[in-house]
Amino acid sequence: MSDDDGRPPSPEPRRGPASDEGVLTRLRTAEEGPLLFVREVLTSALAVLAVGLFLFAVSGVWPPMVAVESGSMEPHMHKGDLVFITGPDRYAPDASVEGTAVVTAETGADVDYRKFGGPGSVIVYDDPGSAGPPIIHRAMFWVDEGENWYDRANPEYMSADNCRELANCPAEYAGFITKGDNNPRYDQVSGIADPIRPEWVQGVARVRIPLLGWVRLTLANSMATTTPVAPVSVESVESVDVATEDVTMIEATATNIPTTAPLPVETSKTAVHGDAVAA
Repeated sequence: MSDDDGRPPSPEPRRGPASDEGVLTRLRTAEEGPLLFVREVLTSALAVLAVGLFLFAVSGVWPPMVAVESGSMEPHMHKGDLVFITGPDRYAPDASVEGTAVVTAETGADVDYRKFGGPGSVIVYDDPGSAGPPIIHRAMFWVDEGENWYDRANPEYMSADNCRELANCPAEYAGFITKGDNNPRYDQVSGIADPIRPEWVQGVARVRIPLLGWVRLTLANSMATTTPVAPVSVESVESVDVATEDVTMIEATATNIPTTAPLPVETSKTAVHGDAVAA
């Protein structure tokens, strides 16, 4: 059958895979308009995903990067630095504490193992008994359960004349004694944390990227201004329905410093519950 003018009828429009291929081709070759915008967004998202998967494969921990929130590790780490970390049991040196990838400053000085300007490993840890976010400090030495570690410690980093006057001495359990490079006391002396159990170690710091962490910190601060209780974790806020008076009490508890702690003591921290991801 032909049209009235004698020409054969027009073919029906193609459907299915051929049409889809046309859309993909237009998306790939678009130089302006909505398709170009969609293509750029998809390309950026895939690039971020690929980098994130690569970093996770290398580090073995998520998030693989954390932002430093204070100056307690200066001059080797600064507020706003972005730090790449690896899992607490990955790439373990021969001198590391058994079962971990952590080399203490005590051992590192003997074997010339240095990281971030000092002997030993810098770790990210989260003491579940302490309020606040995880902390990034140096692992100074390892103590065994029941050990009197007073004589092993540097007297400059303590405020006691013997073990009885020293917090966490003798050690109630085995763990790491830690310290910020810019802090005057061990964390376990100043009340920042108890001896750090290996399972509290979230990662070992490997690479520092200056300033890039400010992106994450700025975003966190912007989000904090929209909530009434900035220092308290999201989980804590959602778990209870608090009145204004209770909010004040929670803030005071979350930021409380023991009266025996020397002031000021500043801690380098990652964002709450490891949310400081910039991958």
